[in-house]
Amino acid sequence: MSAEILVVEDEQRISRFLSLELEHEGYKTKCVSDGREALDEALANDYDLIILDVMLPNLNGIEVLRRLRQSKDTPVIILTARDQVMDKVAGLDLGASDYMTKPFAIEELLARIRANLKKRVGAVKAEHVFGDLRVDIDARKVTFKDQPVELTKKEFDLLAYLLENRNIVISREKVLDVVWGFDFYGNTNVVDVYVRYLRSKIDDRFGISLIETVRGSGYVIRE
Repeated sequence: MSAEILVVEDEQRISRFLSLELEHEGYKTKCVSDGREALDEALANDYDLIILDVMLPNLNGIEVLRRLRQSKDTPVIILTARDQVMDKVAGLDLGASDYMTKPFAIEELLARIRANLKKRVGAVKAEHVFGDLRVDIDARKVTFKDQPVELTKKEFDLLAYLLENRNIVISREKVLDVVWGFDFYGNTNVVDVYVRYLRSKIDDRFGISLIETVRGSGYVIRE
């Protein structure tokens, strides 16, 4: 059964583009352009996922999300302008599953939709397995061929986040938002430093190539 996605976007060109791309991927879509209509639609129907723009007429996306969360936990990916940090903060604090900044690559949005729909189907895995590498989320333990790998808290969180989003190229800014938090005001180079730490403790030690650098974009662990 195809997943049903509610697209809430007041720019008709973007809304039409998203609808065509999603339907091409096999999803069923419904498009609305008004915040109040979006809230009514989301409350009245059981969508598998909602793509929610922040800047909407009558009721902005953040308020739509706030009211929706009073009764439903439908996964929501919010769309924000690139420089609207507070919208991202507010959205995540209110329970948004993810966010994308405009302009965005449709391939990344589709990947994030797939990732969020997988989480919807079942509980979040308590363990990530990648070849001989095992990451136990609950125990916060990492092993490679049953050999323990000692990581700091931030190293562990970074590795777990990249594994959870495998095959998705994650920007340094997104890593900082999720792993370090919005209150971190340091340089994005800190991500490069911690990737080097992980490579030293895993790649160099066991002779593998785990984290790939995508020049100008960020990092990815590919299957």
